[in-house]
Amino acid sequence: MDRSANMRAIRAKDTGPEMAVRRLIHGMGYRYRLHRKDLPGKPDLVFPSRGKVIFVHGCFWHMHTGCKTAHVPRSNRGYWGPKLLRNQERDSKNTAALKSGGWQSCVIWECELADIESVRRRIQTFLGRA
Repeated sequence: MDRSANMRAIRAKDTGPEMAVRRLIHGMGYRYRLHRKDLPGKPDLVFPSRGKVIFVHGCFWHMHTGCKTAHVPRSNRGYWGPKLLRNQERDSKNTAALKSGGWQSCVIWECELADIESVRRRIQTFLGRA
């Protein structure tokens, strides 16, 4: 299979990391809405009564600083470099727009899921009591 076919197969929602975070948060007793199209960036999880949103970002697609999977592929750098940079810029704009709309946002990175207890504590701190 060539690279473009591989990239087409990657989903934007219901990814493995997103599903893991959703199971964790639901198990903690929180209830949420998914992918609200009326909010900038269509956050993965939305907590309307708390005014908070959570994004679950893949380290490659959103270029997680310092992560070993966040690198520009060696082939076709002329495409991938600007593409991944645009993703980062879009994320920043969406976060700023959410903040100006009164929403607080949290990003959970794919690599952070290796330590699920740390993620659990971070979510608890961000969302408050269930």
